[in-house]
Amino acid sequence: MNVNWSGVFPAVTTKMKADGSLDEAAIKKGLQRLLDGGVGGVVMMGMVGENASLSPEEKRRVLTIARDTVGGRVPIVSGCAETSTAAAMQFARDAEAIGIDGLMVFPGLTYKSDGRETVAFYRSVAQSTKLAIMLYNNPRGYGVDLTPALLEELKSEPNIVCIKEETYDTTRVTDLFNQFGDRFIVFCGVDDLVLESVALGVKGWVSGMANALPEASVELLNLAVAGKYDEARKLYRILTPLFHLDTHVKLVQYIKLAEQEYAGFSETVRAPRLPLEGEERARVLAVINKTQADLAARSR
Repeated sequence: MNVNWSGVFPAVTTKMKADGSLDEAAIKKGLQRLLDGGVGGVVMMGMVGENASLSPEEKRRVLTIARDTVGGRVPIVSGCAETSTAAAMQFARDAEAIGIDGLMVFPGLTYKSDGRETVAFYRSVAQSTKLAIMLYNNPRGYGVDLTPALLEELKSEPNIVCIKEETYDTTRVTDLFNQFGDRFIVFCGVDDLVLESVALGVKGWVSGMANALPEASVELLNLAVAGKYDEARKLYRILTPLFHLDTHVKLVQYIKLAEQEYAGFSETVRAPRLPLEGEERARVLAVINKTQADLAARSR
């Protein structure tokens, strides 16, 4: 499948049983729920999908489940998060063999590469596969910033086609369009900056909280892309307190708790992450419950 890089691409949570093992039935059910919600694609095993905590065998199993469940209805993009260039290249080849449509490639984990090393890493991964590649630019999370200067060096790789922009600085969106035109597709990677990003020309969104509220997230993006900003702002104001939870270091726990409240999936996370408790859990639940109530009031 040629990836249509537009629409809401949830960064799908990896559902787990109480003992921390993969819950394959829940993974399938969760994917079907997202498809029913109208998403444009799915991103398996991004940060939200707890990629770094999964074994190599588990990662490939998750991709096989996604391939069989989605069945070509929307593109499947896999996170590629490895600690070495060789491992990232091998994962890219394996994902292609499984039948995944694209990759969202993290910088090499655990090491903050300099500019020359970053370019070499991404070039090596791109040349190891025919899959379309989204670059994952999250300098807050991983200490590596894919600046326009570095992207200038990578634009010669034809299968590097998209950037998940997560610098938390919307001026970067305009800088990318100014420098590269339509050479790179730009996706919003921050839930609470999506309306601002669309106003600057973005038409795709890798979203964490779309796991919890796929229909509302799709509606929000569609309203904004259609230029219906009065309606979009009203919905965005309801959703933004929930979207703020996507920017916290515990976003995985927050998103899984929201999924549990809205759709009944388990909040189990893979250690060292632990489920929320005490005041923090109560505070997050208050945001989740208020958002649900505000959406219900809107629909009446």
